[in-house]
Amino acid sequence: SSGTFKPDGSLARDTPASTPAARAPSALPTAEVNKAVLARYTEFRKLESRAYSSNDPGQLPTVATDPILTETTRNIEDQQSRSEVWRYTTVSNAKVYARSQDGLTVYVIDCLRTLAAYRYSLKTGKRTAGGPGVAYRYRTAVRYDQGTWKVSETVRDKRC
Repeated sequence: SSGTFKPDGSLARDTPASTPAARAPSALPTAEVNKAVLARYTEFRKLESRAYSSNDPGQLPTVATDPILTETTRNIEDQQSRSEVWRYTTVSNAKVYARSQDGLTVYVIDCLRTLAAYRYSLKTGKRTAGGPGVAYRYRTAVRYDQGTWKVSETVRDKRC
């Protein structure tokens, strides 16, 4: 047989130990995983802002996975259909606060402060909405997906 006997009675194919999914992230020290997760979270926030300001979600798949990828892409396409763009500036204070038992999902908590957010019409170039921002606490799941960390979900909580 091409499978191996597992203690639970099932047959499963051997996966080579050299594949990235087999080694990481459990093979890395916690501090190194936290650093990598926070870097990817920061990159997600940067690319998300760029996508909203340019109406181009093309780079988001490198840092996000479903369901947030689909949701953000839909929002940007809706914004584009109205000939609008959002431009905003945020300040992040992200920290790792939990992880799943299998270690493949790390949860980040962030008091994300929006300094200013404005919506502009692409037809007139004029500001149509927005103003000074506020700060909200966000809880975000960052999942290990195909050899890299990607944001998969985020929930906005109370003000912080």
